[in-house]
Amino acid sequence: MASKSAKKANLLDHHSIKHILDESVSEVVTSRGYVEDVRLSNVRLLVGTIIIVIALFAQFYKKKFPENRDFLIACIGLYPFFFCLIIYTKEKDAILFTYPPAGSFTSTGLVVSSKLPRFSDMYTLTIASADPKSVSAQEPVHLTKSVTQWFTKDGVLVEGLFWKDVEALIDQYTKEPKKSK
Repeated sequence: MASKSAKKANLLDHHSIKHILDESVSEVVTSRGYVEDVRLSNVRLLVGTIIIVIALFAQFYKKKFPENRDFLIACIGLYPFFFCLIIYTKEKDAILFTYPPAGSFTSTGLVVSSKLPRFSDMYTLTIASADPKSVSAQEPVHLTKSVTQWFTKDGVLVEGLFWKDVEALIDQYTKEPKKSK
């Protein structure tokens, strides 16, 4: 951690702050033995490719504009349908999906999600099971704290403090008793 350069954010830009915190959360979780599950990202790439193919069909359709109006409307309607299907059903506020750590007895990975509302300094980090219906799924755990606890007045992230809080949340999740059904 000492060999890396300091992570600095523009304190007036909540997107910059959230990006640095989310990036650091991913580092902490993966350093604890959780491997990132990129299947959803691959599905998004596949859906994007399908949308590009649909756009090419719309562009080079054998009929010109007035006659292909219905076809163009259908192609334009498919775009938000495909992306909203993924974002609103699975992704939501997730910043990281993981597989279970190697050698663990649990059969489900983690979904790590975060929120930093606009005009607020309260960052909420949630760790939940990637498969909430699994027998080995735990109850989700949450951490809500002001970002002012982790940044200096110059916008530099105090990684040691932040890592401690995230590691404590991971420990809380892994030690939490199983859900009662």
